[in-house]
Formats: sequence, structure tokens, C-alpha cells
Amino acid sequence: MELVLIRHAQPRRVVDADGPADPELSELGHDQARLLAAYLLDERIDVVIASPLRRARQTAEPVAQAHGLTVDVHDGLAEYDKESGEYIPVEQLRAEGLPGWQDVLTGNVHRAAGVDPHEFRREVVAAVEEIVEAHPGQNVAAVCHGGVINAYLTQILHLDDPSGFFYPNYTSIHRVAAARGGARTVLSLNETAHLRSTGLRVGHF
Repeated sequence: MELVLIRHAQPRRVVDADGPADPELSELGHDQARLLAAYLLDERIDVVIASPLRRARQTAEPVAQAHGLTVDVHDGLAEYDKESGEYIPVEQLRAEGLPGWQDVLTGNVHRAAGVDPHEFRREVVAAVEEIVEAHPGQNVAAVCHGGVINAYLTQILHLDDPSGFFYPNYTSIHRVAAARGGARTVLSLNETAHLRSTGLRVGHF
């Protein structure tokens, strides 16, 4: 089967939320999600799955609608910061020099959120493999988060650091071929052709 991992589109900034921040998409994010759906329209997609967080579900909805599907939700695809009372997009952390930017630079984002990165990776891998097992021979689009994508890919690439080795762009596509025998092959990373020549952000932060 082919697993198409997709990072959510750009969300709104939320601070001092009464409970988990769980932001919705920004106006720009909705534009990105529509372009993503148009880009994937000619591909075979049998199942669309999303993290329970709103930014992922709202990104997945146009993709599902374009293929006449509904969005299934899998709790195991949620980001490590799902309980945080704030969400500040990383490009804003950098531009404003906020403390969270240092956590990004030092790879400390999981522990800053009170999460063990190795345990998070184990949970992500278990969730993704559950999805793979449930959909043999199908093409599954799974809309999730940068931390989730890094966690799964570092596992199948046998990289020691589960905190991440690259920055997935908003609505970027990452393809993995999953064989019944257990082999996992990375087919592509950070596809963003749907954002180019649109004036929307493409690139690191």
C-alpha cells in the first residue's frame, strides 16, 4: 500500500487558551488546503485519515471531498503538543524571537511540551502501522503534523534522534510504500509543487 503523509496547512495563532489551543486554519491555510486537494485530485486515494486536531481535519476535508470520501479520525496521529494552551506557528516564533524558537533550534520541542520524544515516536509508529495493517493494497492519505511525520520517518530510516531531521512545509506530501512483508520505503519527501508559483510560502520557516 502507499501511505501519503501530509502535514496540515497553516493554522491561526492561539495564546492563553482555556484548555488545549487546537487552532483552526488561517485564511492562508484554507488556501493551501484547497491547492493541496486540487493537486491530489487525479491521484487514486482510497482512504483519508486525519489527526483529531482541527488544523489537520480542516486540511483533510477538501481532499476527502474531492475524492467523494469522508475523513476518518485517528487519535494516534495527534501532535506532541496537543495539550498545550498555545500554538504559535514556527515562522512567527522565529520572526519575533520568542523563547519557543530556541527549543526549535536545540531540538527540545518535545521535552518543552512535557513529552518524551522516544515514547512519542513509539506511539506514532504504533498508530501508523495500525493504519497500514488496516488498509492493504490501498492508497491512504493521512493528514497529520510535522512531529508525527518526523517520528515515523526517523523510525523507518533508522535515525537515532526522534525529534526530527527536517522541516515539513505546510501541506507538504511525504510518500511511503508499505509492503505486506514489513518493508517500508520512502518514496518522496516534502512535495510542495501545488504551492509553487502561487505566492504562498514554500521553504524552511
